[in-house]
Formats: sequence, structure tokens, C-alpha cells
Amino acid sequence: MLKVRKSEERGIANLGWLDSKHTFSFGHYHDPAHMGVGPLRVINEDRVHAGRGFDAHGHRDMEIISYVLDGALEHKDSMGNGSVLRYGDVQRMSAGKGVVHSEFNGSKTDPVHFLQIWIQPNQVGAPSGYEEKHFDRESKLGRLRLVASSDGREGSVTIRQDAALYAGILNGGDEVSFPLQAGRIGYLHVAQGALSVNGIALKAGDAVRVDDEASIVLNGADNAEVLLFDLPH
Repeated sequence: MLKVRKSEERGIANLGWLDSKHTFSFGHYHDPAHMGVGPLRVINEDRVHAGRGFDAHGHRDMEIISYVLDGALEHKDSMGNGSVLRYGDVQRMSAGKGVVHSEFNGSKTDPVHFLQIWIQPNQVGAPSGYEEKHFDRESKLGRLRLVASSDGREGSVTIRQDAALYAGILNGGDEVSFPLQAGRIGYLHVAQGALSVNGIALKAGDAVRVDDEASIVLNGADNAEVLLFDLPH
């Protein structure tokens, strides 16, 4: 069974300096039909104007992943971490028992475009933590590259949840098949470009939930970059 979430159906937040689209309920956008999928609670597509950003604010008990698509994302937090993330960088911040952080556009001239992802952890009150890794374009070409997992396998960042996140770049004749295990949920978000998922055409910003299918087949791509979540119910 496939359930499509179209880009234009997402919630919108436009603060002048921020253009954000919310796949699931977030902030002032509330839709009881779209509260998340399994432990996946947030996919926000954020575009932040040059020199602007999110001032210091706190989080608890959430695995927060940033996936940069274009530009420079400057991060600072109360754990003493500070860095500038660019395309190919994946950042994981485990809020745990509490952390304060800020996220700013690291450029004074160009916007930054990134995906902010929240996953509920399978334990609460754990120590806060931070990790970032770079996954170059070549490692994602024509395949699904594991970028986040519960055990950090294959060089992925580690999250406190029985979930996995894959990133892939597909084009032209590329075809990828991902086996979906019984009792698991697949959730695919199209970050850029267009492709077909099990015969359904999707474009940038679209997403699809996949249940009770033997596999997730990706093909017919036109410069597509995708994120695929393998999730527990």
C-alpha cells in the first residue's frame, strides 16, 4: 500500500527570512492526519536568507538530523560544538536530557537550503550528543547510501531509534530496489528532482509512505535526490 503526500499539501511557514514547508504538523501548522510516521515526527524543508537563522533555543528527547542541500548552515550548541555544514554533510544532534542550539545561514550573500528531520528516540533522559559526517555525491550515485542508523554501521551517524535513513541520487536509467521487511514502514521523501516509486510519479517535495510491499522500487529519475526512511511501526 502506498500513500502519497504531495509537496503542495504541506504546511507553510514564511517569516520573511525563512521559507519553510512542513511535511508533518509543526509549530502553528497542525493537521491531525499528518502527525508523523512511526517515530518520524518532522521533515521540514527550510530555506533561510543570508545572514539570518534560528536563535538559541532548547530541545529535549529528540534525535535531530540536518541534511544540507545547498549553501552553508552554521551550528552552535550548549555542548560546545560549532561548525558550518555544506552539501553532503549530515548532522545528528541527540537532544537527550536537554540541549540549547542555534542554526544560522553561514553566508552573508547566499541562502541556505536544508532538511530538518526529527525522530523520536527509543529512550528518554539520555545524555545529549552530537555527530556530523560527510557523504560525498559519488557515494550516493545510483544507489541508496546509509547515512543514519541505530548502530552507526557503514559509517553512518548513530541515532537512538530502530530506524535507518538512506540517501540516494538517481538519474536516467538508474533503478534501485529496496527490500521492505515485514512489519516495517518505508517513507520516501524527494529532496530534489523527480522519479517514480513503485510506478507512482513524484517530484521535489513529494513523499510516499509504503506499507505491506515486498520492495520499494525507484526508477524513471530526472536528477533526483531522495531520502528513504526504514521505520518501525
